[in-house]
Amino acid sequence: MARKDSAGRMKAVLALSLLFGPALFLIVIGIVGARSCEHKFKVPDDYGQVIDYSFTDARGKKFTSKDFKNNVVLINILQPKCPDSCGISFWHIDQHIFQNVRKSKKKLGSVRIISFVTDGKGNPVTDVKQVSDMLKDRVEEYDPDIWYVASGDSKAIYDIQHNNETLLQKGEDKFGGEGYQELLLLLDRDNHLRMVLPGTSEGMIRRMKEHVALLLKVYDKAKKAKRQGK
Repeated sequence: MARKDSAGRMKAVLALSLLFGPALFLIVIGIVGARSCEHKFKVPDDYGQVIDYSFTDARGKKFTSKDFKNNVVLINILQPKCPDSCGISFWHIDQHIFQNVRKSKKKLGSVRIISFVTDGKGNPVTDVKQVSDMLKDRVEEYDPDIWYVASGDSKAIYDIQHNNETLLQKGEDKFGGEGYQELLLLLDRDNHLRMVLPGTSEGMIRRMKEHVALLLKVYDKAKKAKRQGK
């Protein structure tokens, strides 16, 4: 069973490599460059605009993508029956993404997480209170204005094609038969897709954390250049 799970993960990574190949290598190049010299790093690839999305959070508040104009957004999927163990590695998103943002608001204050809730088969769930309550119980100093639990059409957001491939891949080896439910999306301030990675392992979530930092570094560099009149 372990070998089968491992093979499934490798297939997922390979599929993403074919779909968004250059971006995976960009992580390594960008991070190494950032460490060696502050101003020598490659701007993350831009895979184009994502559909304008909308959702209602667990408090009944309505949001659209325009409300996140000044934010870097990480989108993922959670399920009410097994929010901490199905599809993505919830605990690692908490530890490596949310806690990092919470503890470094001066540096990472523009980062937001939006977790759309599905029934496991990709269909939106209207009542997301169960998942919201789980986050309140299990996430240290949970902040619903940083990490949103959302009811909305997540599948439309993931309906992205590149190199004649799509993120909406189906199969018995994929969670709920809908592979997109295992993926993390990184969106920039203009609602453009900048990275896609599986959210099923600590290693991939750590990579996404690094890519968030790289994207923020791009904005910081542009801000400094503007101040200096360049």
